[in-house]
Amino acid sequence: MAKVRILIFTLVVFFFLNVNIHGFYLPGVAPQDFQMGDALMVKVNKLTSTKTQLPYSYYSLPYCRPEHIVDSAENLGEVLRGDRIENSPFVFKMRESQMCAAVCRVKLDKKTAKAFKEKIADEYRVNMILDNLPLVVPVQRPDQDNVVVYQHGFHVGLKGIFAGKKEEKYFIHNHLTFTVRYHRDIQTDSSRIVGFEVKPFSVKHEYEGQWNEKARLTTCDPHTKRAVTNSESPQEVEEGNEIIFTYDVDFQESDVKWASRWDTYLLMADDQIHWFSIVNSMMIVLFLSGMVAMIMLRTLYRDISNYNQLETHEEALEETGWKLVHGDVFRPPTNPELLCVYAGTGVQCFGMILVTMIFACLGFLSPSNRGGLMTAMLLLWVFMGLLAGYASSRLYKTLRGTEWKKIALKTAFMFPATIFVAFFVLNAIIWGQKSSGAVPFGTMFALVVLWFGISVPLVFIGGYIGFRKLAPEDPVKTNKIPRQIPIQAWYMNPIFSILIGGILPFGAVFIELFFILTSIWLHQFYYIFGFLFIVFIILIITCAEITVVLCYFQLCSEDYQWWWRSYLTSGSSAVYLFLYAVFYFYTKLEITKLVSAVLYFGYMLIVSYVFFVFTGAIGFYACFWFTRLIYSSVKID
Repeated sequence: MAKVRILIFTLVVFFFLNVNIHGFYLPGVAPQDFQMGDALMVKVNKLTSTKTQLPYSYYSLPYCRPEHIVDSAENLGEVLRGDRIENSPFVFKMRESQMCAAVCRVKLDKKTAKAFKEKIADEYRVNMILDNLPLVVPVQRPDQDNVVVYQHGFHVGLKGIFAGKKEEKYFIHNHLTFTVRYHRDIQTDSSRIVGFEVKPFSVKHEYEGQWNEKARLTTCDPHTKRAVTNSESPQEVEEGNEIIFTYDVDFQESDVKWASRWDTYLLMADDQIHWFSIVNSMMIVLFLSGMVAMIMLRTLYRDISNYNQLETHEEALEETGWKLVHGDVFRPPTNPELLCVYAGTGVQCFGMILVTMIFACLGFLSPSNRGGLMTAMLLLWVFMGLLAGYASSRLYKTLRGTEWKKIALKTAFMFPATIFVAFFVLNAIIWGQKSSGAVPFGTMFALVVLWFGISVPLVFIGGYIGFRKLAPEDPVKTNKIPRQIPIQAWYMNPIFSILIGGILPFGAVFIELFFILTSIWLHQFYYIFGFLFIVFIILIITCAEITVVLCYFQLCSEDYQWWWRSYLTSGSSAVYLFLYAVFYFYTKLEITKLVSAVLYFGYMLIVSYVFFVFTGAIGFYACFWFTRLIYSSVKID
């Protein structure tokens, strides 16, 4: 065995000494150099709305189309997010400005006019991509001078009322003024794109004679240098109207380097409040955690010392508190199989989240790697099935179980099946709305293959390994006859103590939760994974400590049924997470449609369920370790 280790070590050293090491870029985020006159292909993405939360394909509206619509290759995460990236008729040439380029003319019928009006009424935005940069609209903040914020995509149109009239009309943004910012390399004269902005206008274009591809517009003419600068004569959306789509493109050199081009998109809010809130929350939680740890260490040290100094058996019988239940504290709980399944699933969630956080902090899952975060989480969940099977079967053997295959089967199917059924129902609702957010059948089949083909076998392999290992012996023997539990004080009521235990873990994350919900439901980028990782660590510590404290008080009250309560204590933070999601829905979102509300609460229920399993497992294993530690430290005759 030693020779094998030496051989492996030698091979590893040899590899690192002889391999040529080069810098690398992640797929989709490598820089691309353009020479003057090179073609720049603008791609279109989904239409999005914060009012409906239902994405639609760009070409679900009668916009101008290229000769052949080509779908871009999308990863699993992009498909699940509802991204539908396609080519467009907008074609630029690097560093060659254009003015009033006509794309096409569209004549509206009743159906197309209705489609545009519905999307305008629901405040849908058009999303485009150039060189992997999303299109943004610069907006001047009214409360601060010289401060510009960037909104993702431009509105399909707007509603308004003509002067002297009461009827509300719909107007479409049919003229786009693009600004492409680039950073030029002086030595090679090549350029890299560092910004993609647009200012949309609604213009009722006019032209002389009959329309053809070479017709000259009188409202926008590059020959007379007449450009569109306002929407004073907007294009109304009505049946029978014709809409001419045009665009300008201007190239502006920028000092921003390619590596910093995403800063514009990520620094969109007043970050001072954000940082202060997070730091303040971390300091409070760390202070409380330190106080709890100090109290626990001092109290336990005194209790164990006093108990070990007892001289007679009679004095031991007179003792009260957690020492008296040593003969019952490791008695298997009710429904031990379900506890093992949930504990193993919680370990699986923990492993997935931990590794995802590490990769995100290292920059592998930045917003520029579109769909990468979702893809990574799914794949990690599948491969962490090994840990789930190991943890559940190991705990099952500790509780004197013998049928490990049944536990592995339940671990492999119970939690994933619940999530899959809920996801399938929500996907059916999205499909009924003909939204591009509906996951295609092929992708759904791929998810099932990942589940049955990889996750389930790994759970069984982990279960086999975990059950083969020797179960740890209990520090004390369990009595044959269960001890009667005395009447508990009101504050030790299970429901009350469980709900109290979830407050502190939720308090550790609720500020960060606001920004996460904002990024998901208001379509903003989330990028501060470093702070999120710190909050994640604080959440783990808080879940463990609050569960240990309440478990200690429970044992001191001579109540030895701690197994399930330890899981539910920290897991109850999921209740507060869902209640906060309800509060966020009514205070921050403008969702009015029933379908959109059902989707919101459905997805938040799934998130809360995952949070319950994850935090519950942390609390359970912390209490499991704590009980074994304290009862192995006392002398039991």
